[in-house]
Amino acid sequence: MLSFWKYQGTGNDFVMLDNRQKTFDASNEEAIAYLCDRRFGIGADGLILVEEDEQADFKMVYFNSDGKESTMCGNGGRCIVAFAKQLGIIQNECHFNAVDGLHYATIDTEGIVALQMIDVKQIKNKAKGIFLNTGSPHHVEIVRDLAYFDVYKKGRQIRTSEMYAPKGTNVNFVEQEGPNHFRIRTFERGVEDETLSCGTGATAVALAMHSLGKVDNNEVKIEVEGGELSVRFDYVNNTYQQVFLKGPATLVFQGLISL
Repeated sequence: MLSFWKYQGTGNDFVMLDNRQKTFDASNEEAIAYLCDRRFGIGADGLILVEEDEQADFKMVYFNSDGKESTMCGNGGRCIVAFAKQLGIIQNECHFNAVDGLHYATIDTEGIVALQMIDVKQIKNKAKGIFLNTGSPHHVEIVRDLAYFDVYKKGRQIRTSEMYAPKGTNVNFVEQEGPNHFRIRTFERGVEDETLSCGTGATAVALAMHSLGKVDNNEVKIEVEGGELSVRFDYVNNTYQQVFLKGPATLVFQGLISL
């Protein structure tokens, strides 16, 4: 029997496992996909392991729902901070290691987590959009009537296009709601569907909109299908620094499951 916790950050949900004793086989893609399956397993956009780390408070290992280890997940990073606090590993702030390096984060009494993301130097113009890496690769494209946009069809086309071969990319469609305020919908690779939220995607959108001159502040409000996030940053010497993704991280339930 495997103990698990289920967390969500603005609707982006994760199976969380305490793997500090290395009791879970992280190479078992079939087991990870089963745990993330919404019909036969627990159900989640991804699975995250908390492990010991020599340099930081803990290590984050993230897998997409297809069972494969993936790049950085912003909402997952916020959720693992809340999970680490529940486990007693940390109190109100921490440093943790992830696939894209060391991260700093804080968590308040309301469960709001502010997670420092990687610095971003390169933003590239692509056909109808912009590409940048915020710990995971993201295509950002401005559209109209976002509420009625076919995110699955258009997102999948871009995700699998020759432009982003062979590994593909996450795809964000954006509509401006007001000054420094945007609404987004995201197609995530690995999940291969639209998700209710994507933290690295929200971060990518905020920085991309600033690069296009559509932002005149260093804090941007991002509405996702599952709630609201904010992204704060400094822009120094053509580099986005001190980038923080902020929003809620919530325990949904915990339990036991047979593997």
